[in-house]
Amino acid sequence: MTPSSLVTALVVGLVLGLSARWIVPTQRDVPFWVPLAVAIGAAMFGTVVGRFAGFGTDGLTATEVILQVIFAATAVVLVAITADRRPQGSRYPGADRPR
Repeated sequence: MTPSSLVTALVVGLVLGLSARWIVPTQRDVPFWVPLAVAIGAAMFGTVVGRFAGFGTDGLTATEVILQVIFAATAVVLVAITADRRPQGSRYPGADRPR
């Protein structure tokens, strides 16, 4: 991973992670850092996938940036869908009672 790819993945992840805070409905109780960390990690993973596929061997390419955006956006959407899922009822009867 070249330094330009690393910086681009960091920027793409930060932009998509921060924008997720305004896009995701506020009824989800997700910590601020979770979409950021997931988006940055997914953008870096997009760079790795692009390198294995043969894109960006000479430096940063548009295809590599597109892969970063696709991976980061998909990861942020998955976090928004699955984060803070609370079960409707307890698995164990009487577990909700105070002791």
